[in-house]
Amino acid sequence: MARETILANGNTKPTLVWLRNDLRLDDHPAIAAADKRSGGVICVYILEETQSLRKRGGASLWWLDKSLKALRSDTSELGGKLVCRRGDAETIIPALVKETDAGAVYWGRRYGKAEREIDSRIKSNLKESDVEAESFNTSLLTEPWEIKTQSGGYYKVFTPYWRAVRSVYEAPAPCARPTALHGQGVEGERIEDWGLHPSKPDWSTGFDKMWTPGEVGAKERLESFLDEGLRDYENMRNRPDRDGTSGLSPHLHNGEISPAQIWRAVKSKLDHGFKQDASAWSFLSEIAWREFSYVLLYYNPEMGWENYDRKFDAMPWKKDTSALEAWQKGQTGYPIVDAGMRQLWETGWMHNRVRMIVASFLTKHLMVHWRDGEDWFWDTLVDADPASNAAGWQWTAGSGADASPYFRVFNPITQGEKFDESGAYVRRWCPELADLPDKVLHSPWTASREVLEKANIKLGKTYPHPMIDHSEGRARALEAWEKLKSKQDAA
Repeated sequence: MARETILANGNTKPTLVWLRNDLRLDDHPAIAAADKRSGGVICVYILEETQSLRKRGGASLWWLDKSLKALRSDTSELGGKLVCRRGDAETIIPALVKETDAGAVYWGRRYGKAEREIDSRIKSNLKESDVEAESFNTSLLTEPWEIKTQSGGYYKVFTPYWRAVRSVYEAPAPCARPTALHGQGVEGERIEDWGLHPSKPDWSTGFDKMWTPGEVGAKERLESFLDEGLRDYENMRNRPDRDGTSGLSPHLHNGEISPAQIWRAVKSKLDHGFKQDASAWSFLSEIAWREFSYVLLYYNPEMGWENYDRKFDAMPWKKDTSALEAWQKGQTGYPIVDAGMRQLWETGWMHNRVRMIVASFLTKHLMVHWRDGEDWFWDTLVDADPASNAAGWQWTAGSGADASPYFRVFNPITQGEKFDESGAYVRRWCPELADLPDKVLHSPWTASREVLEKANIKLGKTYPHPMIDHSEGRARALEAWEKLKSKQDAA
């Protein structure tokens, strides 16, 4: 391979930018810093295969496939090449440095323990070889260690954390998009050969109708939300029957848009007289919840599989495979729960309010461990995120930081009646219930025989009976909680 195919000018060495969860060219601190060095910028993506890292779920891999192809196209338009390799990054990065005669490797930081350890070893080895290695914040508003409590610790409760973020955070000036990229002479692998789509079965066939992965799709979704959704966000964000949320979470997870870009866009509207400031700040608080989740992950790296509150280690969770499968398939007999699980399977996404309802049902009505639910979400969510996913599940299960109390058991009937008042959400995802009147839509078993017959419903055949009576499930969960507290008090 001729060096002139990858060098921008003279004898200056190029810079490799190793992309991970920051698959964009705009407002990218690592790319912008690399672009300031002479020698050209070569963008690299590694599909890491190492036992120390958790493998992406099926829906996340589907998104990655589309996102990488979009980034490959964007990179090509600037004269460059997205160099894709598959395997162990600790072997691939040094090999690429040698192949390209790179003088530096830049990347965006990751915050999981295993990821940080890998990056630390790579950085040390590069520096020992006289190769510049530098990491940047490419995916968060602030680093997890930057916002401290008055005592110098990290925040364990969201509300004061959000107050602190709101009072001190100022988005930095956006980083410029590079005008040219390089790497055309560097060998890489075809994304098409990686087989990133789910198979046996391919349950991603409905994803294309809802999502446009990539930087362009992220910007379009943000612009659409700012124009149409932000004004009513505070009132509509809990309504799964309305299109009231931004849908930006998978774009954020993959770094196709940065939280700083979102912050700037919303603040710009506020600065230009946007009247619905409560909705704007409510939306930004959700961006901050994601940040808070990363703070928790950074200081509690086992959060994805260990209870944050260790007293829940003694909770008598049930290993109930049949109950778990019924929940996964949306066959619990509770319409709002089933609608959410079916939406997840068909679109790779679920409305946030419904995520809390289905998580509460699994961990409290069915007494199944939150890890089993987190595993399912990890595989089926296009926005499956190591911090937000674990923090959300532990919050609902009661075992997390600043968690919903365990004795708060979501009532799937009243939750449906309140947040899917029109019934549009349940009727869309549970079409067999479409002809039920609103009064009994969220509790079909309470309908009279005549009403059920008129709606062509046969409970136990066309739609299941409830897996467990709500009152019974709630009582069982509270009994388990009281026993757990008694054990703790006795200890």
